[in-house]
Amino acid sequence: MSLKQHLKPLAGIAAVAGLALALTACGGNSGSAATTAAASGSSEDNVITVGASPSPHAEILNAVADELKSEGYELKVVEYNDYVQPNVALDAGDLDANYFQHLPYLENYNDENGTDLVSAGAIHFEPMGLYAGKSSDINNVPDGAKIAVPSDATNEARALLLLQDQGVIKLKDGVGLEATANDIEENPHNIQLVEVEAAAVPRSLEDSDFAVINGNYALSAGLDTSATLASESADSEAAQTYANIVAVRKGDENSEKTKALIKALTSDTARKFIEEQYKGSVIPVF
Repeated sequence: MSLKQHLKPLAGIAAVAGLALALTACGGNSGSAATTAAASGSSEDNVITVGASPSPHAEILNAVADELKSEGYELKVVEYNDYVQPNVALDAGDLDANYFQHLPYLENYNDENGTDLVSAGAIHFEPMGLYAGKSSDINNVPDGAKIAVPSDATNEARALLLLQDQGVIKLKDGVGLEATANDIEENPHNIQLVEVEAAAVPRSLEDSDFAVINGNYALSAGLDTSATLASESADSEAAQTYANIVAVRKGDENSEKTKALIKALTSDTARKFIEEQYKGSVIPVF
């Protein structure tokens, strides 16, 4: 949930993004089965129904369908284009699990909706990447450069931390993932932050010197994610906080279905698919 990844689920969040989401990120498609890994007619006890964002979540699930089949389970993926209905459907019992969000988003959703959904395991992280626009050398930032960043609090803080890591700015000590533009302590290049809704940042590239873009939105925009000037690392504070998870109803964390699903999503097959398919725009965390 590039996440796709924001913390106000009823405020029109864009999908890690996924995550993308971000979150990142309720109308959407509430019922298209994206994959059926075994012959129809299987017992419901052998069907695992998972709600997911189309990319990368549903794609990753489809890639491990045979892993689940070998464990005796049929995988059914229901794709959603929003960040609310997958939790509604999971809480109602229409899904066995969902895979589209990070833990802070889930916890905020529970708080606001009185639900009791929990994480069964972290699967991947969608790092934000720094992309070239009108300028291409992050070591020689033009004075007054315009840098497009997501406007929501969560992703803007991540963007600021990435810019700090590249020496573009310096933030006040200790602000971490609570950072805002007001926390910029040093701005030697007099950069101008252009705050844009996360999903729209890729479209700002042509008018900006640089842009910091969520992995899921970079994928959706068809950007070459291997051409980033810099990106969040797998061991960054953001990666530890905003890894995309599999969510289930409380009490189902150790069910046989959940254990089989997590085993498949943390298999060598899953790792290989993620690394080869997304080339750094999605990073396994298992």
